Amino acid sequence: MLGGSLYQTFAIKEAVSMGYYVITCDYLPDNPGHKFAHEYHNVSTTDKEAVLELANKLNVDGVVAYASDPAAPVAAYVSEKLGLPTSPYKSVEILSNKDLFRKYLSEHGFNTPKAMGFSSLEDAKASKHLFKLPVMIKPVDSSGSKGINKLVSWDYLEEYVADALSYSRSKRFIIEEFIDKQGWQISGDAFSVDGKLVFHCFGNEYYNAKGKKDFAPIGESWPFMMDSKYIDILTDDLQRLITSLEMKSTAYNVEAIVDKSGKVYILELGARSGGSLIPQITKYATGVDMVPYVIKAAVGEDCSDLKMAPSNGCWANYMVHSKSTGKFKDIIFAPGFKENHLVEFVTELKPGDEVHEFRDAQDALGEMILKFENPEQMFAMLENMDNYIRLTTY
Repeated sequence: MLGGSLYQTFAIKEAVSMGYYVITCDYLPDNPGHKFAHEYHNVSTTDKEAVLELANKLNVDGVVAYASDPAAPVAAYVSEKLGLPTSPYKSVEILSNKDLFRKYLSEHGFNTPKAMGFSSLEDAKASKHLFKLPVMIKPVDSSGSKGINKLVSWDYLEEYVADALSYSRSKRFIIEEFIDKQGWQISGDAFSVDGKLVFHCFGNEYYNAKGKKDFAPIGESWPFMMDSKYIDILTDDLQRLITSLEMKSTAYNVEAIVDKSGKVYILELGARSGGSLIPQITKYATGVDMVPYVIKAAVGEDCSDLKMAPSNGCWANYMVHSKSTGKFKDIIFAPGFKENHLVEFVTELKPGDEVHEFRDAQDALGEMILKFENPEQMFAMLENMDNYIRLTTY
């Protein structure tokens, strides 16, 4: 298991319950997931040669990068080198790097924003005449909206490039055309078995409209509230992409948008489960638990019994965050909120912990799974969460 973070404990515990001897590795020995594993090694999950050496020495049967974008290519690389079940490393590399992914989509006839990858500010400045503002500046290999900014004036290019590069392991960034979307951004998880897309559960991504970055998501909600034809178009495109990349039995985290003309754009197809408790909320909504299939796929077990299931009820995840930088004091809930709506709250937050004013996922202080009686109640509450959850600092 590549990583032992709070959200990765779900997969670690699941693998243990399935009877596997579970070994975790990362460079953070205090991560909570390690105590649920049988064995831990202090090896970075992004150092593919070190992970390969460790996996070879331990004679492992499978490698899992659960809910981790940076570790997904490493899992594929190591598995491919050791002859273990995996999708092709080169394909996972494409899916994990925004510049490679945009180029692949463009070359294979998919709708994709115009984008160019760069390694330096000077190269970006030389190409800015090719873009019409606004544009998005993004690190090519980061997740959780970290280092992403919407550029409305070229005066901020240097600042935003520096921000993007600070989150890029490969020290590369892209300039990307801004797509003016209609409706909700589409978000959720999917799964292919032997290259066939057999399961998906897509919902509506929502944002912190009052925050510094109004495009930084703070949660998703289900059921999907746009015309179902967009899901049909998206799943057709996903299958074509999965086939083209020769993907095998794999979990995916999917992000897509619909532009004003009705075109569907795949923004992300991460070759790993979603963070933010998306697999867990999917289980509540559909009854389908994808986590065991992540484990099965990694060790080559049969996954053919995974089937589509409808989404029932109204569910959302919510990224708990602070409006101010300081030290955490308390979370205050409106009367009846916990009893009527809060299903799970996963957090390591303790009084006195340093918190930062919310910018993106790096400032998430925990994740909630919420339930609602109907869509009207759900959206009314999600748009006014400050009335129900208040985090205090000092």
